[in-house]
Amino acid sequence: MYEILPIAIAITLSTSVFICVKWGNIRCVGKTPVSLLAFSAILFTSGLDVGLIMFPLVEFPIYATEEAYSFTNPLAIEFGFWGFLVWAFYFLTTFYFCVVEPKIGLFQYRPIRWINNLIIITTCAFTAYLFLSYAPTYIDGISPLQQYLLVGLIIFTAVFSSTHVRYIKILSLASSALFILLTLVMLGASGASVSAYVESMSNLTGYFSNIHRFVGPISDYHGWYLFWWFAWSIMIGQFVARFVSGMKTWQLLIALLVIPSVAIALWFSTLYYYFSNDIPVTGLLRWAMVVLGVIFVINSLDSLIRLYTDNLGFNIERLGLTQYVSGNFLLIGSLVLLYQLTPLKIEWVGLIVIGLYMAIYILIFKNRTKIRDSFILAKDSPEI
Repeated sequence: MYEILPIAIAITLSTSVFICVKWGNIRCVGKTPVSLLAFSAILFTSGLDVGLIMFPLVEFPIYATEEAYSFTNPLAIEFGFWGFLVWAFYFLTTFYFCVVEPKIGLFQYRPIRWINNLIIITTCAFTAYLFLSYAPTYIDGISPLQQYLLVGLIIFTAVFSSTHVRYIKILSLASSALFILLTLVMLGASGASVSAYVESMSNLTGYFSNIHRFVGPISDYHGWYLFWWFAWSIMIGQFVARFVSGMKTWQLLIALLVIPSVAIALWFSTLYYYFSNDIPVTGLLRWAMVVLGVIFVINSLDSLIRLYTDNLGFNIERLGLTQYVSGNFLLIGSLVLLYQLTPLKIEWVGLIVIGLYMAIYILIFKNRTKIRDSFILAKDSPEI
């Protein structure tokens, strides 16, 4: 299964480079353009979930001891799993839905439309399932019943938040601000000096000097991450593309590679200082991480719920508030149980996404003349 990943990633990255070289000055505009600040917040909080907050402290010890990761330090490995290069997946799909899809409408074809929304719904449920699975790691002493009740509350809140785009914007900006605040509080509580924190952050150079190693799976666990990123890529591209406000293609690429990666680097470097100096994260700090992680899960879910309900026409305007909330709550909750009780895996969803990529590449090739002509017109536009 994992053998296909290096090929898929190489094609994805090569396509991203080709797009920037060929159409770097085309302006990308979404249906609901927002300010750069709001776009950055939506991008960051919609494209990540609780794993960003909680996983590093669990994974650093693994990366420090297992042979597969011995070529660099645990911070560089963690950053490589979450940051920079993998965001090129999001660039490719965001560009597609901003510039290409409006011209050729491939996602309006019935088979692609239904496969696409099946991917969104199953990945949305996986986000909630992942929190359910790891809740005992985050919250000491939580009972199984409390796990299910908490996940149910998260799903309900996310469904309600998805009823209006203003809730999504507010939640994204608020959670981004809380993330920055928690990073500063954690750093202050660690007692790290400026030089010590900079030294912790300097371990990130191990990622950039070994960036070629992250093109393919370093281990099966890394492969799981990469399939997870592929599963997210098409739907996050669809969602984020709505809010792009006229950036040129090369600016969009830089924004997607840099904006989330800076925040991730600062957070991971803070947690790595705790790990490398054997500082326990307990009490209010741990609870603050849990609360922020819950908010991140809600952010991820509400953007995906908003996306598939709009795509399928099952929005609040058509169904009404009661049917919209209850229907989506039951749908996501049922799929969470499906992940819990069956062998369903996110790797399968990632494989379907890679297959969908292949289908889109073929259809784009067949429509190449139409696309080329539309790009020629775009280049001649006075907006460039």
